[in-house]
Amino acid sequence: MATTIDSSVINSLNAGGPSANQAAKQSGDLRDNFMTLLVTQLKNQDPLNPMDNNETTSQLAQINTVSGIEELNQSLKDITGQINAGQALQASGLIGQGVLVPGNRVLLNHGEGGEVNTTPFGIELDAPADNAKVTITNGAGEVVNRYDIGAVSAGVESFRWDGLTSDGQKAAEGAYQVSIEATRGDKPLAAETLNYAMVNGITPVDDNGSFSLDLGAIYGQVGIADVKQIL
Repeated sequence: MATTIDSSVINSLNAGGPSANQAAKQSGDLRDNFMTLLVTQLKNQDPLNPMDNNETTSQLAQINTVSGIEELNQSLKDITGQINAGQALQASGLIGQGVLVPGNRVLLNHGEGGEVNTTPFGIELDAPADNAKVTITNGAGEVVNRYDIGAVSAGVESFRWDGLTSDGQKAAEGAYQVSIEATRGDKPLAAETLNYAMVNGITPVDDNGSFSLDLGAIYGQVGIADVKQIL
């Protein structure tokens, strides 16, 4: 008496789709039935014509395959749950923190004592640069200041504009744009400009545990992967 497992059960478990739970129950019933049939066969087999060992081994292998798939699916669910929980904890820990994210905005204001305050900015490079040149422009697109910051290592580095114009005067309060040109030797390097923002809160994106960071009305929502540096 042979016992076989319908391949659709294994396919359903592999797919992990809506029928995965039904397939898991079906596979459990099949395991119970298989073992009952196997024991019955062994008890009642003809001693002169015993069961084929290869057939028995094949059936057991199919049962083990189904069990393994179920355990793997459950392990993946557990791992996904742990990752999602870790992401939520990581995201909530950023609330109230200043971060550097892709962008080119710099804010300037004057303190009560007349001092100039500016928000940081940053640069991300895939390779080290011999020099990087910073250009600050106002809302009208006029260049307010342009200066070198020297050699910059690969990765992310942050800087701060002193808030002065090219002739050493205090720039007016407001929002400015920063652009950075990086070079190595006489060749330009790809550089991503980063601006400062404050994390106000976190917002769930989907049912899979993904979150976005709320950076306020100006910068909107960004993913955790967009955070290049925490300041």
